[in-house]
Amino acid sequence: MTAFRSLYPPIEPYASGLLDVGDGHRVYYERVGTPGAKPAVFLHGGPGGGISPDHRRLFDPARYDVMLFDQRGCGQSTPHANLEANTTWHLVADIERLRALAGAEKWQVFGGSWGSTLALAYAETHPQRVSELILRGVYTVTRAELDWYYQFGVSEMYPDRWEGFVAPIPETERGDMIAAYRKRLTGEDPVARIEAARAWSTWEGSTIKLLPDADFAAGFGEDRFALAFARIENHYFSHGAWLEEGQLLRDAGKLAGIPGTIVHGRYDMPCPLRYAWALHKAWPEADFHLIEGAGHAYSEPGILDKLIRATDRYAAKA
Repeated sequence: MTAFRSLYPPIEPYASGLLDVGDGHRVYYERVGTPGAKPAVFLHGGPGGGISPDHRRLFDPARYDVMLFDQRGCGQSTPHANLEANTTWHLVADIERLRALAGAEKWQVFGGSWGSTLALAYAETHPQRVSELILRGVYTVTRAELDWYYQFGVSEMYPDRWEGFVAPIPETERGDMIAAYRKRLTGEDPVARIEAARAWSTWEGSTIKLLPDADFAAGFGEDRFALAFARIENHYFSHGAWLEEGQLLRDAGKLAGIPGTIVHGRYDMPCPLRYAWALHKAWPEADFHLIEGAGHAYSEPGILDKLIRATDRYAAKA
């Protein structure tokens, strides 16, 4: 049996900085690998999740020149947890600014979870700028997907953890959990704001892996991370990510000619499989890998194996 591939060794950026993208926002970026090698950009999840050192390790540093960045308002980008001028289309424009900074005519776009949403939005807007598209945990931000995770669906799978998610919200407001959370996450009461942020973030951290991982989930409850993660994610989902209903699947024809890989866990709770399957049908030239015995997290062995094999395969074709 072939062994699962895993992350490349830890690596430090060869360059980093803050890019002024306008509207008062400065986006933190870092570049990893070999300058002038195959260009790629990594799009993190959330929205509001930020990048981590392990994300650098998804690419062979000898063959890639990778741009990673914290999207507006999160990670090391400033101002922290800010919602002004923070939409999907602002982020698509930021990716283009970063591509220009990297000096790449086109580049590989790698995105997981919300990063897959953003990758699709970018690729459907600028298909001529995408050499390959690697998507993990496909999310298209339809009303049904939002309701499944934040209203009724995953609640049936995780009733114990759902109790913690609904706890900050009075029963009279639980008919629209996203709206109820928005009121608290954007309200003036700092105690209510951080309580809501922790509950929102912990719900996600405790449901994205197939098998429980208490240490992983605990990281989502850290105050600074939780505030940006919850505020920005809720902000995007309150507005349907500024996408028309079904837009990303409707416009999948724009991906024609772009080599692609889709990786999705069978038991992905936040991102139901049917949407990855629908994308596979709408974009049949992309490789599709359905990972049995896996949830949502990129670090789950079967998922990680296919992601590393994809970046390696595309590097070999450069």
